[in-house]
Amino acid sequence: MADLHLHVKGEYFQQIKAGTKPDEFRLYEKWAKRIEGKTFDRIFIKWAYPRNSDTSRIIVRKWQGYEVRDIVHPHFGNEPVKVFAIRVN
Repeated sequence: MADLHLHVKGEYFQQIKAGTKPDEFRLYEKWAKRIEGKTFDRIFIKWAYPRNSDTSRIIVRKWQGYEVRDIVHPHFGNEPVKVFAIRVN
């Protein structure tokens, strides 16, 4: 099996670390080939692009799957978009 690496902004990293952000969103069109129908052992959530030795900026979680949703989120604009909601908590 493989690991999934997700690079996120600082605010989202802190929310995931605190347990207040249960899902990380990725656009369906761009991520379908990487995620759809696959299972992973672990998820590495990384604040930007840290060195592997900088463990303060990397969270490792067990893979818990995803669901496909239509959402409106400021990061993606004002229109609904189809996303993978990847469980991170």
